Amino acid sequence: MFPQALTNGYRAFLSGRFPEESRRFKELATSQAPEVLIISCCDSRVAPEAIFDAGPGELFVIRNVANIVPVYETGGDYHGTSAAIEFAVIGLKVKHIVVLGHATCGGIKAYANKAEPLSPGNFIGKWTSLVAPAEAKAGDSSAPDYLTRLEHAMVSQSLENLMTFPFVKEQVDAGQIQLHGAHFGVANGQLLVRNPETGDFAPAADHQGQAIRPSATITCN
Repeated sequence: MFPQALTNGYRAFLSGRFPEESRRFKELATSQAPEVLIISCCDSRVAPEAIFDAGPGELFVIRNVANIVPVYETGGDYHGTSAAIEFAVIGLKVKHIVVLGHATCGGIKAYANKAEPLSPGNFIGKWTSLVAPAEAKAGDSSAPDYLTRLEHAMVSQSLENLMTFPFVKEQVDAGQIQLHGAHFGVANGQLLVRNPETGDFAPAADHQGQAIRPSATITCN
């Protein structure tokens, strides 16, 4: 049986949001033109559309365990994240790419704690092995804030990995695309934005939603 909660939600959508945005949905039926690609964790607590108060068609979102961008490579046959990046950059011509990490990330924790495989396939373990290059950026593994540092470092690593994609680097070098890093605090709702020059993460806005000047918090160069 289809989940009742989803059926109820769909009914609410039909009677509320859909009629209010019917024109937008009709336009989206034939094309989409989002300017922002967000690469986020698939964690159910971190929904980019909710965090950024975005409507249908405004964001192109890729979600995977630990918001990982793999290094560009053409071997093998199945590259879900790379395929979506390719489509967003070449097909949709997005202007911004945001790698969005978050607090208490299970994928980062699984890697840091060398978690036991959940299945014989060990799909999580194999995928999160891509976190390894970020360890050097995270500092002392015994520090109380190590997991947060590693979350930040993985955002930085994913940004570096994006630049290994020739079509991404070409667009960045031409000034057609800008890359950004961010980190969302699930408990407090705070969004930290990465300074591209220093690698520091600082609040994007104060508690009243006003933009504030960047200041160093946790450094992950």
